[in-house]
Amino acid sequence: MLKIGNDWDNILKSEFEKEYFLKIKDVLKSEYIKNTIYPPREDIFTAFKLTQYQDVKIVILGQDPYHGSGQAHGLAFSVRKGIKIPPSLRNIYKEILSEGEGETFNHGCLESWAKQGVFLLNATLTVRESEANSHSKIGWTIFTDEVIKKINEKQEPVIFVLWGNNAKAKKKYITNKNHFIIEGVHPSPLSASRGFFGCNHFKIINDKLKKNYNMTINWNLK
Repeated sequence: MLKIGNDWDNILKSEFEKEYFLKIKDVLKSEYIKNTIYPPREDIFTAFKLTQYQDVKIVILGQDPYHGSGQAHGLAFSVRKGIKIPPSLRNIYKEILSEGEGETFNHGCLESWAKQGVFLLNATLTVRESEANSHSKIGWTIFTDEVIKKINEKQEPVIFVLWGNNAKAKKKYITNKNHFIIEGVHPSPLSASRGFFGCNHFKIINDKLKKNYNMTINWNLK
């Protein structure tokens, strides 16, 4: 039985036992033997380990993990310290800086965000090296749909941040009126200039957190 090690285990217990999830495990068992797969097996559920279900206040949805060597470690948009900051994350930093919501970004590891309640979830949790979306049809999207539905059941307000069409596809599962949805253009260099820059999303997030929880996210990464 898969164990995350916190309250997600009870929340997702029934999912881990379903046929589609058992098929995911079978596919991955073969894939990790035959191919180079990211992130490392022990990092697939990093987002869940660092942000307990009860602590989720913001959901930022990515597409699938980075597919370059040493990049993916189980958090959407994040890379480990010492790894070059990817273009989409660099654009995220630019927007935070322009909004005046942060000032220090010395690396690309977003673990401190996760520990503050920012659930950094990719729609697909694994990928083959150099093959974007290569695991998008093995069942992960079914699983992450269910994760979004579980978070939708929370009565405390959650802010869902949907950048780009892949993330917006999850919008139909966010039906609880207690929650907030922030939509926009993906921070990728291919689209950021068409509306991501100047979106004020990080200011909006902190304004809503201040109102609902009397707290804000410290976006700085020293």
